[in-house]
Amino acid sequence: MRDTRVSAADLREAIDRSGYYPDLVADAVDSALGKEQVTAFVVHHEATFDPAMEVRRHVTVLVLSPTRLLVCHTDEHPPAEGSPASHASTTTEAVRLSRIQSVAMTRVVPDPASYVPGVPPSEVTLTIGWGAISHVDLEPATCGDENCDADHGYTGAVTADDLQLRVSEAADGPEAVTHVLAFARALSEATARAAS
Repeated sequence: MRDTRVSAADLREAIDRSGYYPDLVADAVDSALGKEQVTAFVVHHEATFDPAMEVRRHVTVLVLSPTRLLVCHTDEHPPAEGSPASHASTTTEAVRLSRIQSVAMTRVVPDPASYVPGVPPSEVTLTIGWGAISHVDLEPATCGDENCDADHGYTGAVTADDLQLRVSEAADGPEAVTHVLAFARALSEATARAAS
């Protein structure tokens, strides 16, 4: 069986490997983590294009400790008017494990008819909800009668949607997919313990 223990040094190495302002990101994570132990983590660096077709970089660091989920986002912003240099903003949030309401994992598997158990999917999306942000989907309600033109109001669903992290084998590599799956498992187990 593989050793799955991680440390703060492993986390720092992953932040350094991402190459995205590692000292800034590590300092933000360290200040939020304090003296707590790192039990699992994910470092996800991605580039996006803004409407002006400029590349903007973003990194998300998720850290699981024995009592909390730490979420750290660092974004790069274009230079302010009159300034030659860009700037970055870093936001950290610490969520008690007992507050986490849902951990959802969407797996994308090519050719599901030939799926082999244990083979990682080609893409995963991890969605974590703790009630800070909700997503509302509404649609017109119907009574089932195709000829009815009465107004039946709306129906819909409210879902927790505080954090979504998508990684794929094609964009991030197979190790990233496996790493997010392991993190999701550790987080699910930790939230189950916190709820009992």
